[in-house]
Amino acid sequence: MKAIVISGKGKINLTDVPDIVEQANQVIFSPKFIGICGSDLHYLADGSVGQSVIREPLIPGHEVSGVIDESITINGKEISKGTKITVHPATFGEKQDKIANYPEIWPNGRYLGSAQYLPHTQGGMVEKMSVRPDQIRVVPNNVSLKAAALAEPLSVGLHAITLAGGVKDKDVLVSGAGPIGLLAAGGAVTLGAKSVTISDVLDAPLERANKLGVQKTINVTNEKIPSNRFDVILECSGAAPAISTSFKAAALGATIIQVGMMIDKNISVNISSINGKELTYKGSFRFKDEIDQALQILSKNPDIQTVVTQVFNAKDYKKAFAVAKDPKQSAKVLIEM
Repeated sequence: MKAIVISGKGKINLTDVPDIVEQANQVIFSPKFIGICGSDLHYLADGSVGQSVIREPLIPGHEVSGVIDESITINGKEISKGTKITVHPATFGEKQDKIANYPEIWPNGRYLGSAQYLPHTQGGMVEKMSVRPDQIRVVPNNVSLKAAALAEPLSVGLHAITLAGGVKDKDVLVSGAGPIGLLAAGGAVTLGAKSVTISDVLDAPLERANKLGVQKTINVTNEKIPSNRFDVILECSGAAPAISTSFKAAALGATIIQVGMMIDKNISVNISSINGKELTYKGSFRFKDEIDQALQILSKNPDIQTVVTQVFNAKDYKKAFAVAKDPKQSAKVLIEM
């Protein structure tokens, strides 16, 4: 069977890999649409993502939708052959009693399409794959397979909203209009935020945000973000200047959630207002079970699927990855197997 494989820095190919072997407690399905994530781009560009280094061929992709190959029964419910599904990509690690409600940060967890451990955890850019039954999520009838590939990245934004205590009737700022920021903004709109403002340094991503029903977009190169204004800030850029601005933009008693991953080095960030405003600043990592909520939101708000800007056939994988790394051209790029 065919798969897109990254074997090291700058090395990517569509190649043959061994067929899936049936195993107990595993469900075989056919991936149809797979999103290209920032981590996939880093694996190709650098051969690594943080401490996760490619040491053997890696099939990327953890944003997966597809169809079940054979009828199965999960938790007493029959799922027929051909049913649309998406996949929770995590295998949670070793339970820690002190953080029992935060399995997403338990140590030694695994994630689809990750080179963190050996053997690597292979991802979804392949014709057939198998996962545990508990990872399977049935897609609502009115959600397309293309849209269902957004469930995983939307869950990242929803997890940040969960950590913030929700957004209903609150003024929300989303800092950074990349794919995660756009999806977080769409989620906040759907969940009843009083207002949603999104900021970026580029016009093209902000234009995409207008399709999601946000109240205001701000290009920070020519307009300042208002100070002391927002109840919840979802910082999705990971950029030091944007983090400093978030603290100034926060209202009294606001919550700032750090969604964007930061480079592991010393940076200069101004958080001086954290005391006088009694701000809460939290990190957010992947998600817990928000993928179920993500499917509901995709069903309720079809505008969110406009975050998909391009779909490429697997044979055009080189062009797909090239377009995905250019925010002027793309938001979320999907591979169709």
